[in-house]
Amino acid sequence: MSANNSAPKPATITALGSGLKTRHLTMMGLGSAIGAGLFLGTGVGIRAAGPAVILAYLIAGIVVMAVMGMLGELGSARPASGSFATYAQMAFGPWAGFTIGWLFWFNLVMVMGAEMTGAAAIVGTWFNVDPWIPALVFVVLFAIINAFRVGGFGEFEFWFSFIKVAVIIGFLSIGALLIFGLLPGHTFIGTENFLSHGFMPNGWPGVAAALLAVAFAFGGIEIVTIAAAESENPQHSIRSATRSVIWRIGLFYLGSVLVITFLLPYAAIDAASNAAESPFTQVLAMANIPGVVRLMELVIVVSLLSAFNAQIYASSRMCFSLAQEGFAPGGLAKLNKSAVPTRAVVLSMVMAFASVGLQWWNPTGLLDFLLSSVGGILILLWIVVCLCYLKLHPELVRNKELGSVQISGYPWVPIISIISLLAFVALMLFDPGSRTQVTSVIIVCTVLVAIYWLVRPGRGKSTIYSPQN
Repeated sequence: MSANNSAPKPATITALGSGLKTRHLTMMGLGSAIGAGLFLGTGVGIRAAGPAVILAYLIAGIVVMAVMGMLGELGSARPASGSFATYAQMAFGPWAGFTIGWLFWFNLVMVMGAEMTGAAAIVGTWFNVDPWIPALVFVVLFAIINAFRVGGFGEFEFWFSFIKVAVIIGFLSIGALLIFGLLPGHTFIGTENFLSHGFMPNGWPGVAAALLAVAFAFGGIEIVTIAAAESENPQHSIRSATRSVIWRIGLFYLGSVLVITFLLPYAAIDAASNAAESPFTQVLAMANIPGVVRLMELVIVVSLLSAFNAQIYASSRMCFSLAQEGFAPGGLAKLNKSAVPTRAVVLSMVMAFASVGLQWWNPTGLLDFLLSSVGGILILLWIVVCLCYLKLHPELVRNKELGSVQISGYPWVPIISIISLLAFVALMLFDPGSRTQVTSVIIVCTVLVAIYWLVRPGRGKSTIYSPQN
């Protein structure tokens, strides 16, 4: 079967709901990308590169912006609940759609397990109960939320993510006041801390190390193109949401880094294992914010649960799309009266809870292997988006399918993006702590491709290709 004989048809999406608005998609993208890593992991990049971590964020941000532009163009022309998995199938055949779809689903299940474990551990200490109790409560709660009409889910996620955004805006505002000495008892700080060890204390190797720490900070915004399939106007929603998500995430991350590096001595910034050690907590403590540790714990829990909720949605829609293509049991494509694939939602919830159990069980070597693939899978997905764009863009132009999202610079933008992403992979190979991410992704991908060619699912069921192909 070839995709070149006639224009491929997008996967059927009309059966799903259409209640998501642009503001829902924007907050969903923010909710997925702004997780606990911002509050606990920002210090890792700063420690590696000093204030020059800003360069790492800019480099990673430009690459991800290009990838999201390409994905936005594909999604605007051919909106599909399978997003990049659907485009991989259009470009390279069913084996690619099967592999990328299940790879993304597996990635989300592992991330959700880690997020729920972290949130349940914090909440368990609040109420002096075993962590599995709040984990079970949260899983049931989010199963119910995701089972109702998609507009209700979007509204819930909007306000859930809004809390995080409000906290970050408040942090940036307080930080600016502290920097300029505008709060009582504080004086103008200037660049005393910012340049105490120089702008680039560890040189370009430090910036390269920081790239590995910050490149994954933008992960999660690709969920916007999955959710756009259930929006009222997919083309408009993708255009508005992708642009606003990218610049807002850039503002929040860069702004937070600037505030932290101006206010805290370089030697005091490092990785944080809990809310008390977070550089955000240290900055807010300078402003004498009462109960700052408990406040930051609450923000971290909300961040984890918001990302968990958005990823339950994305994993269930990917599962729904895979079932439509015959790559998963057909029952997972069945919808309830609210046009929600409840069986796919339940499967994602069950597997997420199993992932939580796996992390508590922690069998020697297995959990580390599975979790180590998460970052590598994200890089691979971005590379696949670029390859799909290289293959499909001429087809969209030829068939006059281009929508409201269009980027210029073909073919150099995708080519340069691929080279940049491969450079990230090279950095990972030279870093002992990241090398296993590459090998684990290769193993997981090999297993999925082997499963496809052994089972050959979806033959004769695909909605991607027209019958003439």
